[in-house]
Amino acid sequence: MESPKAQQDSATTAEKPKSSWINLVVDFGPLLVFFLTYRHFSPEESGDAIGTVSAVIKGTIAFMGATVVALGVSKWRLGKVSPMLWLTTTLILGFGTLTVIFREAIWIQLKPTAVYLMFSVVLFIGLMKGKPMLKYLLQSAFEGLNEEGWIKLSRNWAWFFLVLAIANTVLVYTVSFDAWLQAKLWGFTVASFLFTFSQLPMVLKHGMGETEAREDLLDNPPHD
Repeated sequence: MESPKAQQDSATTAEKPKSSWINLVVDFGPLLVFFLTYRHFSPEESGDAIGTVSAVIKGTIAFMGATVVALGVSKWRLGKVSPMLWLTTTLILGFGTLTVIFREAIWIQLKPTAVYLMFSVVLFIGLMKGKPMLKYLLQSAFEGLNEEGWIKLSRNWAWFFLVLAIANTVLVYTVSFDAWLQAKLWGFTVASFLFTFSQLPMVLKHGMGETEAREDLLDNPPHD
């Protein structure tokens, strides 16, 4: 007969959803929808400014709709919506609305900068108070990760978010919309995944097992 602790651990393991693909869809699905919609409606001639703006507007509307759907999927399949996802969705809807109203692509382009800066500031404020705010933003506890590990993870992501905010702003004002979109979809996404997994050695030193660390980092990557 299993001990009460063993039964509790078994129940916890059973309750933990195998949700890697769901998290990926929720986190990056709306951005892919925006990219595909924009590409579908973008004009063939590069100098067609009106056609480009129209494609951006349609892509933004699709982006907003996909974000709301992703929010519902997170609640339905995962049983929760993290504070990070709530905040990101709010900013997407806000900047998306500005894009549609003013018919200027720069609003949706600056959305990532606002998201990255907001998370960076929140994490830095938490660090000044000795609190690992990333733990509360993700609303998840990586099994075995101690408080020092959470502090270091919050610190590292605070700096990374700040770098992403600066990089996005520079791209917005120096390259074309197409080039920015390519960088946002592929460059920033790949960079985020690489940075996420670069944290593996650190979390292993602070209480997490290798298998759990890999699964939790994949299931709970901070995102914009």
